[in-house]
Amino acid sequence: MRVLSATGLSLAEFATLADDAGPEPTLPVLGLAKAGDQGFFDDAGLPLSEDWDRAALPRPKDTLFSLEIDGDSMVPLYRPGDKVIVDLDQSQVRRGDRVALRTRSGETLAKELRDITTTALTLYSYNPDYPDRIIAREDVVWIARIIWVSQ
Repeated sequence: MRVLSATGLSLAEFATLADDAGPEPTLPVLGLAKAGDQGFFDDAGLPLSEDWDRAALPRPKDTLFSLEIDGDSMVPLYRPGDKVIVDLDQSQVRRGDRVALRTRSGETLAKELRDITTTALTLYSYNPDYPDRIIAREDVVWIARIIWVSQ
């Protein structure tokens, strides 16, 4: 406890400094077409993971956070109550990415990036009731890819 007190770290923060933290957490992943083949699930329908690839799960860090969707502009892709995980380290975005961004006026948005130029971003809402939004790049505080969603 003295070490934590002296460093000002929480126990969780201190534990991440250890070299023996173990491997990154992963989940078994299999393409849908391959999932139709025999031998990838047991009789209970659970994955037989020895023949599966592994997908890394995000580890908690300062740049990783979750946002809850509360509007209907992205319906049917995201619905009110869905939660998205954003990683500010994932700021290299391109057309077609689903992104979250914060504007200088204090708005936080979850959209699809329709277009990006040196001066502006065009954001697409899946709900046809909402037109595309064009936001000047100078008005963007941060933009990051949405890396995971819980629906």
